Amino acid sequence: MSGARRIGGVSHWYADIGLPQDRRPPLDGAARADVAIVGAGYTGLWAAWYLKKADPGLDILVIEKDFAGFGASGRNGGWLTGGFAWNHATYARAAGREPVLAMVRAMNGTVDEVLAVAEAEGIDADIRRTDELMVAVNAPQLARLKAEVAHRRAWGEEDRVFEIGAAEARARVSVPGIQGGMIVGNVARIQPAKLVRGLASAVERLGVRIVEETEVTAIHPGAVQTARGAVAARHILRCTEGFTATLPGSRREWLPLNSAQIATEPLPAEVWDEIGWRGHEIFGDFAHAYCYCQRTRDDRITVGARGVPYRFGSGVDAAGTPDAETVRRLTAILWRHFPAARRFAVDHAWCGVLGAPRDWCATVGLDPDTGIGWAGGYVGVGVSTSNLAGRTLADLVRDRSTGLTRLPWVNRRVAAWEREPLRWLGVRGMYALYAAADRAEARPGASRPSRLAEIGNRLTGRS
Repeated sequence: MSGARRIGGVSHWYADIGLPQDRRPPLDGAARADVAIVGAGYTGLWAAWYLKKADPGLDILVIEKDFAGFGASGRNGGWLTGGFAWNHATYARAAGREPVLAMVRAMNGTVDEVLAVAEAEGIDADIRRTDELMVAVNAPQLARLKAEVAHRRAWGEEDRVFEIGAAEARARVSVPGIQGGMIVGNVARIQPAKLVRGLASAVERLGVRIVEETEVTAIHPGAVQTARGAVAARHILRCTEGFTATLPGSRREWLPLNSAQIATEPLPAEVWDEIGWRGHEIFGDFAHAYCYCQRTRDDRITVGARGVPYRFGSGVDAAGTPDAETVRRLTAILWRHFPAARRFAVDHAWCGVLGAPRDWCATVGLDPDTGIGWAGGYVGVGVSTSNLAGRTLADLVRDRSTGLTRLPWVNRRVAAWEREPLRWLGVRGMYALYAAADRAEARPGASRPSRLAEIGNRLTGRS
């Protein structure tokens, strides 16, 4: 069975730079703030940064259960793409085509925005501007690729999304069986833990307070209850993403999906001569159980995908420890796409949780009556989305009517997930159908996308 030298320990990204040796002090009894932010990941830190830049006099307190960047912000695949979890038709039905196009432009602009802030704040996060390359390795995947390119170009991304042929795709990254590729321009590869650690330091330099090792037990209008005392605040922002299910009354709001990754040991030059990948594109495929990969600063390959997708009762991972079967599946993907890496060790395996709303579309908002705001449901593409969410929350808290606050994802409420065991059966069933669809499409002579995946999408409302 495939294994890894290191399992868990939050993520490879922290193994790369070291876990925090000294934690920020926890909350010391009752406190007050103008704005209390629950969660010191990308969303909460971006919201704090934009609020403090806009109004330096605001007293902002960020409350974190573990340490800043402990969750998905320090464990993700390092894709800064300017894309996010949504369905164009869902938003268009509610708001019309023009607001949806405005949303596309706003999201595409997040890449330049994040990189500009990183440069201004001196954040070294192994940032490299590049392209996103998504490949098809069989005819059904190629049909899906063509449909995705046409869809995205029809919804305002004609300047950055296009199809390339098999030869050009193979010249970029040599993958066995490649039949074509989709290029998304103006994206970046990052080291996610470096970005979140640098962002936390940046907001502290602005005068924002961050308390760690302080568990929030409840959120009420005007008050955040913690295990170490209550925080009174006019505005409270819930920025807990995949960990939202751990808060009282929120277990069914966003499904905590599990995603896992592996990282190889650094690969020698002769392997890269065989693979190519000189452009350091962020890389994935058009399988239903898709993968997401990067070539790191120190010439490793990271591979991410869904392992065990969901734990019964909305259970969440705490230590970043994937199971042996998940590591085996990820290693199989690595060897299938990059056989030249087969003789080198998998150095690290880890996992984390991400939030999935019932309609699989991200959301941000604030209730002016209670002063409670929220953002999340990123479904695994939160590096970009969290920046736009943070900027939007800053405008909402300051009661500004702006182009961001008028985007169609703002203050959009969706239904809760079903009670157990229905949501466990539904999500596990969806991923089982995805796996079956991928097996069917990989058979010799398969020419059309399998309908099994479509059944899975309809089962959980993901279409």
